Parts: sequence; structure tokens; C-alpha cells
Amino acid sequence: MEVIKTLSVDIETFSSTNLSKSGVYKYASSPDFEVLLFAYSINHGAVKVVDLASGEKIPTEIIEAIKSDEVIKWAFNANFERICLSHHLGMKVGEYLSPASWRCSMVWSAYMGLPLSLEGVGAVLGLDKQKLGAGKDLIRYFCIPCTPTKTNGNRKRNHYYHDKEKWELFKKYNRRDVEVEVRLQEKLKNHPVPDFLWEEYKLDQIINDRGIKIDRDFVTSAIKVNDISRKECMNELSRLTNLENPNSVMQMRSWLKEHGIETESLDKKVVNELLDKVDEKARKVLLLRQKISRSSIKKYEAMINASCTDDRCRGMFQFLGANRTGRWSGRLVQLQNLKRNSMTDLKEARELVKMQNLEALDLLYEDIPNTLSELIRTAFIPKKDTLFFVADFSAIEARVIAYLAGEEWRNQSFREGKDIYCMSASQMFNVPVEKHGVNGELRQKGKVAELACGYGGSVGALKAMGALDMGLTEEDLKPLVDSWRKANPNIVNLWWNVDREIKRAIKTKKETETNGIKFLYKGKALFIELPSKRTLTYIKPEIEINAYGSESITYQGIGANKKWEKIESYGPKFVENIVQAISRDLLMEGIRNLADLDIVAHVHDEIILEAKDNISLDEICKKMSKVPDWCKDLYLNADGYICEFYKKD
Repeated sequence: MEVIKTLSVDIETFSSTNLSKSGVYKYASSPDFEVLLFAYSINHGAVKVVDLASGEKIPTEIIEAIKSDEVIKWAFNANFERICLSHHLGMKVGEYLSPASWRCSMVWSAYMGLPLSLEGVGAVLGLDKQKLGAGKDLIRYFCIPCTPTKTNGNRKRNHYYHDKEKWELFKKYNRRDVEVEVRLQEKLKNHPVPDFLWEEYKLDQIINDRGIKIDRDFVTSAIKVNDISRKECMNELSRLTNLENPNSVMQMRSWLKEHGIETESLDKKVVNELLDKVDEKARKVLLLRQKISRSSIKKYEAMINASCTDDRCRGMFQFLGANRTGRWSGRLVQLQNLKRNSMTDLKEARELVKMQNLEALDLLYEDIPNTLSELIRTAFIPKKDTLFFVADFSAIEARVIAYLAGEEWRNQSFREGKDIYCMSASQMFNVPVEKHGVNGELRQKGKVAELACGYGGSVGALKAMGALDMGLTEEDLKPLVDSWRKANPNIVNLWWNVDREIKRAIKTKKETETNGIKFLYKGKALFIELPSKRTLTYIKPEIEINAYGSESITYQGIGANKKWEKIESYGPKFVENIVQAISRDLLMEGIRNLADLDIVAHVHDEIILEAKDNISLDEICKKMSKVPDWCKDLYLNADGYICEFYKKD
């Protein structure tokens, strides 16, 4: 028999668990989970389909290849195949096939700046074989439970024998997916993913496999407390307004209009503005409506949906999910956008929630939905006899952009451990600024300017950052932008150096370089090589004249509406991509340095570990702050804390 070097696979499965809500780890561990079809190609050869639903078996040599770390397995979104096949092979929850020999062509697509769907990639690359369009209907028919009706004999599931014509088409669909997968590999073979990135992918999969534990008692109690609180708020709103559905925007707007308040929106910002302009009754109504409008409870529900039988949520991080920077994107519970807690008595509050003591919660905290929102992070807990060790980079993007631009006063501030917002304000206004000290009121202006101006932002960016809400006036904004740019001339130069060299690379088709970043146009793509040697890819870049009559750079990519489209960009925006990409690489370096410990989660610039209390927090921060060889002059700093449940220190 042919020696198996690579195996390209695709499977079709059934489970009554909702995959989109629960993720593959819980989906595949459902009691009724099964693999229906298994398509495979050995060494890019002819594709074979194993019809497991009809009683066929995966050949023994293929099973051995799946288990072997010597055989490279390929799949589009390989995490799905690896976890599903782990359960098919009888492995328990928390035990999975090693990711070391798995390669994901979705990761390859992301690395190339392409769509994260097989259908989308096939269309963009113009593959001679495309994913069959009938697949969604076939998946809906065979892979998820169906509604019992008289017509279908009140069955809850469609088997292969219920429609043999559809089943044959489903097998063809399964076969075609592997054919497209193989064509994709062949199409991209001249742009391989570097080996170090597959090592990173392996570490990512290990973290996803490990998962992070939830306090199930606390989570279920939080959901119950919210339900009771919401019902009470709805009853009170109904009493005050006599509305049939106080949650209806249309009905509430009509009620407000009757009380002399006209508004087109009831979003949080608008309601906050209205609160100071209405009478006491309307104010109470608006505050109650804000309470019932909070969506924080969805996070608790997502935890229940995603947690496996061992109470661990797995699969929450999409490797290279943000394809213009390579940062991870969140899945399921979405750790990336949890509310920052500000309460000082988190432990006491979560115990009251656990006891479902609404009377005490209402007395001590007044706003129960807001309290539940603040407690979301605390739902994550370490396993028995361990603690969470949380370490995060300090001002990572500010450090990276200063390093790239060679803005020495900033680099010196970081080396001396000074507050960047104070130092920025001091540089902008030419006076000493100390937090809670001399000219301390200027620190806020320094902070707003730092957050808004680093990537070319101007007055609009300051407003978006909430500058006006912080007490600044319209007249303050333009001078603030000018002051920041004057204080940071090398960063401003960096924006336009990058803009110039990208245009030169596109026009000349030659490699260019500035500030340690390389740019190369090759094969209808622009490649930006980072100091880490990872590249960012922009498909079909062009130089065009924009609406202002100036040259601008366009490329093809996933736009704001999640569709493949032409995107316009310029120097400062590319700098933002580059800085965030380097920041991601530094977090990855931290993960690599701490890989011998149990990392359970990470968020942008933060790593969360689960360990016994004999581990040194200082040592963890030291390892995380270790600067890689490719940016020796960058000064990193990581701070940390230890906690018995997740929180922001």
C-alpha cells in the first residue's frame, strides 16, 4: 500500500446539540453525536468517501494515520475534524487527538488575507472545483434534528434511507469538499505557512482543548436572579406606563412622546442624555428600561451553552481570526469584550448571587442587572486546588509604535517606568505632569490624545473616544491633535514612511523597507514582513485616486459588512495593522515562554494561567516580558496578580 504522508479529510456529522451556540467540543460530546460520512485523500490522490451511516468502516490504516503524529492531516477548520474524530474514536471529554500533526487550510487562508470559508476562498481564488452550493440544504436535512410532522411520520431526524437521492448528493458534497481542500493546498503551495506558525497553531489548539472552567452554580444562579429581576422591572414598567410591552421601542417612544419627550432612539447614550431633561416618572421609566435592555445575561447563557460535562468552556479562540493583524478573535463566550469590573466587593456580591438573595442584592447594589454584568468575569474559576495567575503587558501598542518610530522620549519613559499619559501630556504642553499631582488635570488630555491620535486619528477620533463626554470642548480638539503630533514627529513620519514605501512596492514590484518593516508586491499581493518574520497579506493592491484627488491604496479583503470587497487604506491605517500585529506576536512569544504551564485563556495583551500557589507570579511576569531576538531594543513590562476567580485587578 502507498505510504501515507498527508491525509486531507472532511466529515459530515449529526448531533442534536446546536453547533453555533455550543462549539464543537460540546457538540461532539453529545450522546447522540455520530460521524455520518468521512471523505479522505491520501497524498493528494483520488478522494474516497466512507459511508459510516450506512454501516461502512474507516479503513484501519486510515485510523492509524489519523492517530499518528508522523502523518500530516489537512482539513478546512481542522479543529472541527480533529475534535469530532477524537470522540468518534472513543476519547473522553478533555482528551483529544494531538494537534501536532494537524494542519488547517482555514489558517492558511487567513494567513493569506483570504476569506475564512471554503466557499469564499474557492470563489476568490477561482478554483476549478468549487464547493457545491446545495450543501446547506443537505446539512439542514441530515445533520440537525427535524421537526416531527404527519408527513415525515413524526420523526425527529432524517436518516440516509429517508431520501436516498439526497444522500447520494450529500456524499458527492462530502467528496467535493476534500477536492476543493486539495486544490486550495495546490493553489497556495508557493506561499507556504512558515513552520513557526504551525507551532503557534499547535499551542493555540492545546489552549483551546484545555478550556477554562466555569462556576456552574454561580452561572445558573445569575441567570435565575436576572430572570426574577427582569420580571419585576417589567411589572413595574407596565404599572407605570400601562404599555402592553414596555420593552418595545415603538411603544416606549409613543409613551415618551405623550409625556413631551421625542426621541428617535433609545440606545444607552441617548437615554443617558435624556435622564437629566425629564420629570421624575419618566426618569424612573427610562432607568427601568435600561435595566431590562442590558444584554449581559447572554454571556452567562453562552457559558452554559459552551461548557462541557466537566464545566470547562473550550474552543473560545480563533487562531488568526483577525486576518489583517493575525490577532485571535473570540468565539462563543467572547472573552475579548467582557465588561471591566469596578466593584471592590466582588466576592461578597457573587456569594449573594449564588444564594439568589435578591433582597440583599437590591438593598446593597440597587441595579441588579448592572451588578450581574460586573460579575461576568468572576464566573470563570480555576480547577480545584489551583488559582488564576493573570499577567498582562503594560501599554503594549504604545511601546511598539514608539519602538518602530524611534520616538526616543517615549522609549525613555518606558525604560524608566513612567506613566505614558502623564509623559505624553508633559511633552504636549511643555510642563511637568504627575498623576494625582502637579498639573494632574492634564493627564486626561494626554490619555485621550494617546488613544485617539496614534494611528492618524484627528478630531473625529477624539469624539469617538468620548473626548466631549470627558469635559473637553469642540475648541479643545484640533489643538489637542496638533499638540500630540508636534510632540510625536517620528510617529507621524512613520505613518507616511509606510504609506510611501507601500506605494513604491506596488508601483515598482520591488522590495522596499522602512523602520524595520519590509514590503513586497508579488503574485498580485502585497506582503508586509514584520520583525518576527510573519507576513501580513493584502490581495490585489492598487494605487487609485480617491475622492479627495489624492493617491490612495486599495486592496481586496473582508470589509466591515463581512463581505469580500475593495478596501481603501493609507499609511496610518497600515501602521495600526502593523503595530497590532507585532503586539500579537509579542503575546504569542509570551504564550510560548509560558507553554510549560497551564494557560487557560488570553485576551489581547493578557494571559490567564491555572496553577498551584507554589508558582512564582514574578517569574511568570518575567517570562512574559522576555524580549525576543527580533526586537531586542523594545522595552516590555508585564504586571500580574493572583485571584480565586477571574477579574480585572
